[in-house]
Amino acid sequence: MAYQSLAIAEQPTDITVYRSASCSCCGKWLAHLKDHNFKVQDQVLDNVDAIKQQYAVSAEMASCHTAIVNGYVIEGHVPAADINKLLHLKPQVAGLAVPGMPSGTPGMEMGGHQDAYNVISFNKTNNYDIFNHYDAKP
Repeated sequence: MAYQSLAIAEQPTDITVYRSASCSCCGKWLAHLKDHNFKVQDQVLDNVDAIKQQYAVSAEMASCHTAIVNGYVIEGHVPAADINKLLHLKPQVAGLAVPGMPSGTPGMEMGGHQDAYNVISFNKTNNYDIFNHYDAKP
């Protein structure tokens, strides 16, 4: 039984990412996901805003790309560990977001520098909570 659950845990998690062709940081975030056992379906679009509207991503939560994983919306440079935590806990939220494009998030690496940032959980009625916090690193 333990072997079977270990085998299941090793299966990649499917995630669909919607992004613009002109965004270079999105490709780096996709590589981060792949490095953390996600099977990425990369959807390059002319209008990513239409996807944000479809999944009710507010302007406050918006970033450069939107992903869907197991029914959850992932907006911006959310670390893979937080996505995995979301999928494990299965909270009653619409998804997670890292609004804007903070330096030091996955795909936005700037050497060792990292801005302080929050991973925000949000629901369909635009209620927000801090899901995780990352401190600044000089």
